[in-house]
Amino acid sequence: MKAFWRFGAGIVILTALYAYQRPFRVYQSMEAYDDIPLPPDYADHTEWVQARLMYPQHPDARFGPGRYRRYGSMDWREGGTSWTQDYPRADRHFAMALRRLTRVSVRSVEQPVNLDDGDDVYNWPWLVAGEMGDWKLTPDQCRKLRDYLLRGGFIYMDDFWGPEEYGRFYESMHEVFPDREVVEIDDKDPIFHTVYDLDDRYQILGQWALRGGGGMAYRVNGTHAQWKGIYDDKGHLMVAMSFNSDVGDSWEWADDPRYPEKFSALGMRIGVNYVVYSMTH
Repeated sequence: MKAFWRFGAGIVILTALYAYQRPFRVYQSMEAYDDIPLPPDYADHTEWVQARLMYPQHPDARFGPGRYRRYGSMDWREGGTSWTQDYPRADRHFAMALRRLTRVSVRSVEQPVNLDDGDDVYNWPWLVAGEMGDWKLTPDQCRKLRDYLLRGGFIYMDDFWGPEEYGRFYESMHEVFPDREVVEIDDKDPIFHTVYDLDDRYQILGQWALRGGGGMAYRVNGTHAQWKGIYDDKGHLMVAMSFNSDVGDSWEWADDPRYPEKFSALGMRIGVNYVVYSMTH
């Protein structure tokens, strides 16, 4: 009988937790995806969700206003701006990989998270964010993200290249943690050995960098992969960054035979390690 009541109490707590989470919603992707059907199990309750950080656009963002006119809006809260780069295709591919490569109970769809939505961010212990040279948090958002991370949250930040994009990234990151340095993650850090041993890491190129000639391939010139992070007071990573790599594209294009398998192979393993590290450290 006691076991029954404990089970019942657990169901009540779990139900209450889900009741406080913002509902799932699909936003417009800046890559104009319109052919990605919802998986039949998209509403399942699981132990892990790929929560994607929504953020305001930097005034000097690489993707400026002209890119968004086709969507009729520059309101980042409605999608179509840089936070939606790779979304939702990369998130759903990575969720599939995490299901196959681990025993983690993974939801098949992502969860966009707005720091301005009350306490919703605290429901999602893992955040991912891309195009970090384009974000510009407000002071209140910086405080909320700092508090989230110091309470035990984790964020993985990806796809920013060269000194100019790093400078825009650092504007907000320094406001989040003015007293903590961004450092290179040592090869011996557990995050590189939690599931896979990842001593032999290399630069992961985005699909855009493989086209040759024009386009955005110039972003790669003179760069090399850097794996950076910010630690808490106990020596655990709470922010991990892939600078001068595009891990998001390695997830997004993992099913495309034209995209090199070596990039997706490493990108998926990095993601798996980071998720399991965030859940166990």
